[in-house]
Amino acid sequence: AAAIAAAQRAQGRVATVAVNSVQFKQPVLLGDVLSLYTTIMSTGRTSVTVAVEVYADRGGENPQTVKVTDARLTLVAIDSAGRKRLLPG
Repeated sequence: AAAIAAAQRAQGRVATVAVNSVQFKQPVLLGDVLSLYTTIMSTGRTSVTVAVEVYADRGGENPQTVKVTDARLTLVAIDSAGRKRLLPG
């Protein structure tokens, strides 16, 4: 999910350079339906930092939605040769 958001901002290929943080709040259970949401937290000249929130929809007798993971990743825009490049705009 972070790569998709960063690639859209970079208008091209990206590579993960850091997983800044990951917090597993609850386990993901068999049958959970996951939804991932991203927010671009900051951009640099070549990098994009993305926050990812993961929610699980749990069915059964007591349907509920619970947050299962928070993460923050930094990705860098790369060219076709894999070298970092400036973000557009």
